[in-house]
Amino acid sequence: MACREVASEVVLIDIKEGLSEGKMLDMYQCSTLMDFDTKVVGATNDYKTTANSDVVVITSGIPRKPGMTREELIGTNAGIMKGVIENVIKYSPRAIIIVVANPMDTLTYLALKASGLPKNRIIGMGGALDSARFKCYLAKATGANINNVDGMVIGGHGDTTMIPLVSKATVNGVPVSQFASKKKLEEAVANTMVGGATLTKLIGTSAWYAPGAGAAMMVEAILNDQKKMVPCCCYLDGEYGQKDICIGVPAIIGRKGIEKIVKIDLTKEEAEKFAASAEAVRKTNNILHEIKAL
Repeated sequence: MACREVASEVVLIDIKEGLSEGKMLDMYQCSTLMDFDTKVVGATNDYKTTANSDVVVITSGIPRKPGMTREELIGTNAGIMKGVIENVIKYSPRAIIIVVANPMDTLTYLALKASGLPKNRIIGMGGALDSARFKCYLAKATGANINNVDGMVIGGHGDTTMIPLVSKATVNGVPVSQFASKKKLEEAVANTMVGGATLTKLIGTSAWYAPGAGAAMMVEAILNDQKKMVPCCCYLDGEYGQKDICIGVPAIIGRKGIEKIVKIDLTKEEAEKFAASAEAVRKTNNILHEIKAL
C-alpha cells in the first residue's frame, strides 16, 4: 500500500513489542529508493494510532504451519478477531474492513456478526488472492504472458472448497482451452487449490507478497472508488442460492465497500461445487457457536 501510494497514511499495528515500529522504519528508509512518500507509522497494540481509518485490513492471528489447514486455526483466531474488531469499531466506526486472517470465510462471518456493521463494509480477501494464483498457474499451463491471462476463483478460501472457474478463464479474451490441454488445465486448478499450502511447506509459514498485494489492490479499489470487479468473500442473502454465509463470489468494489454482488452463470458442475463449498464453510461457521464465539 505504501509503495502504490494508495493512502495518505498507513499504520501497522501488532501485539509484539517493537515489530510494527521496526517494519515501518525499514519501509520508511526505502521510500526514496522506491520513490514513494506515503506516511508510515508503526505501533505496539495502540489502536489510538489507527483512529479514523477509512479502511482497516485485519491479518491478526497465528499463521499456518506446514501440514496445518486454515480451519484448524479457528479456535485461536476467532478470539483474536473479536478483540481486534472491538478496537477497530471503537476507534474507526466508519471504516470498511478487509479480512485476511484464516479461516477467512468464517472469520469474515464472525467479523460481520461481532461488529454489527452493514454487510457492504466487511469483505474477505480470499478470492482476490486465489484468482491471482489461478492466473499464475494458467500462465504456466498456456505459456501466455501472465498479464494477458484472466481467471476467477469463487467459493470458500480453503484447499478443498475453492472453485477455479476454467470455463471463464481466457488469454486476452480467448478461452484457455485453445492454449492448453485438458490435463494441463486440470493441473493448474489442482495447483491453485493448494497454492497456499504449497508456499507454507516451502517457506515454513504463510505467504507474504501475493496476500499483501491482494489486500493493497482491494484498498485501492475502495479509496479510489474504482468500481472494480473482484472475487472476494461477501455476505450472501439469497444470491447464488445461499443465505447467512460469507463466501467468495465476484463483487463490484468501490468507496462503499461491496457495492454489488455480480451474478455469473455457472455450469451445472460449478454450481454443484459451489453448493458443496458453502456447506463446508457452514460446518466451520458452526464451530463458532460450539466455542461460544457467537
